[in-house]
Amino acid sequence: MAVTESAPAVPPAARTQTRTPEGTPDVPGTGAHDPTVRGAPDRATPDQGGGGYEGILRRQSLRESAARTYARSLPIVPVRARGLTIEGADGRRYLDCLSGAGTLALGHNHPVVLEAIKKVLDSGAPLHVLDLATPVKDAFTSELFATLPGELADNARVQFCGPAGTDAVEAALKLVRTATGRSGLLAFTGAYHGMTAGALAASGGATDVRVTRLPYPQQYRCPFGVGGARGAELAAHWTQNLLDDPKSGVTAPAAMIVEAVQGEGGVIPAPDDWMRRMRRITADRSIPLVVDEVQTGVGRTGAFWAVEHSGVVPDVMVLSKAIGGSLPLAVIVYRSELDAWEPGAHAGTFRGNQLAMAAGTATLAYVRENKLAERAGVLGDRILGRLRGLAAAHPCVGDVRGRGLMIGVELVDPDAAGPDDLVPPASPALALAVQQECLARGLIVELGGRHSAVVRLLPPLTLTDEQATAVLDRFADALAAAERAHTPQPPASRRATAPATAAPGPSH
Repeated sequence: MAVTESAPAVPPAARTQTRTPEGTPDVPGTGAHDPTVRGAPDRATPDQGGGGYEGILRRQSLRESAARTYARSLPIVPVRARGLTIEGADGRRYLDCLSGAGTLALGHNHPVVLEAIKKVLDSGAPLHVLDLATPVKDAFTSELFATLPGELADNARVQFCGPAGTDAVEAALKLVRTATGRSGLLAFTGAYHGMTAGALAASGGATDVRVTRLPYPQQYRCPFGVGGARGAELAAHWTQNLLDDPKSGVTAPAAMIVEAVQGEGGVIPAPDDWMRRMRRITADRSIPLVVDEVQTGVGRTGAFWAVEHSGVVPDVMVLSKAIGGSLPLAVIVYRSELDAWEPGAHAGTFRGNQLAMAAGTATLAYVRENKLAERAGVLGDRILGRLRGLAAAHPCVGDVRGRGLMIGVELVDPDAAGPDDLVPPASPALALAVQQECLARGLIVELGGRHSAVVRLLPPLTLTDEQATAVLDRFADALAAAERAHTPQPPASRRATAPATAAPGPSH
């Protein structure tokens, strides 16, 4: 069934264009094709098909597995998209701050991506080539290496993996175990590295633990109860002591794997000094350092790769999501000294995705040439500033954090005592309510964090100032609505005795 054919048309009057505000950097493709982003979501003519998008949602619920995720909290049927905007089969338009879980660096259907895909299709080039050399792959590899930290790019090898980030994590773990002859692994609390067995074992939610778990520094919920530089120093000291203690029970591991910003863990940036300390600790002990850049890469955090903030050069970088320009692609890039594999030691039928390589080349080049990483850093700071202003007026906002356009807002119950009496407990119910209120206002956001109490914003790097304002306006409105609904109302007797002239104010 061609969903796009049965979708109702949006009336022409609703398709006003976004005008880039004066003072916005002139970055091609950052909004000129997006529908207006201000006000409530537009709705076209209601579905008259007696099934339509509601039927599609119903059939999805009946046919797909219980493991489906985003479809549960985002009951929409996308049929068209451009930049920040998604149009559903019901005719409503949404501002997408999920961006394919960080995959869409340039937003939906960016012209340079579409042109790159079309060029390959029109050329008659083979679309499936296993790991054979092609001009498309050569162009992608050259562009990728041009963006890497110089010290790594000058002495690197690349392995094309299966189509998902978790496949690249598995490849990285296999690589370091082959190269070192060791099997152990160092990973961190709160980590997320994918959904396959090895990647899950290295993630924070593992139940069958086969790795050594290390403390990841946090400012807001510091595992040592102190936060800041002191908390990060304690976490580093713990790691070093564990590795050097002959009675720790930890043998020399094959690698340490770390995220420079924990995404699913709650948008927690690693302090730069701590990252440098992890590099020294691993280098001094001949432990390969693997950095998972699946979600943080390609300009997301304000640098092309998140490790660049600290100046760390890892031994292995795990890359996926945005490097495919919206199509499935995953690779690992690593120091040539680790290239101990025999031919065929790691393979995958779909590791030669030509369309993804073409789309990825266009995306990498566009981000680099238009300095979108720098733009993400500037705009991200601006967004964080306004969100912190919201936090001052809403006690339910426990913390606002992030780096670049990878932003998290942790929601809490300000009236409840936390387990350590330092910060209030997380409020997943309030976070879910905020997400639903955002959706009702045409804003798509994701939840994450230890208790799914962190509202996550991952807008495309092409976000304009005007679009950022619209996103923040809708979020602020949704936050206020959800907070009012979750704030206990005073007893009727108290309401009756309240001064008649008292003006209604925001609930806290």
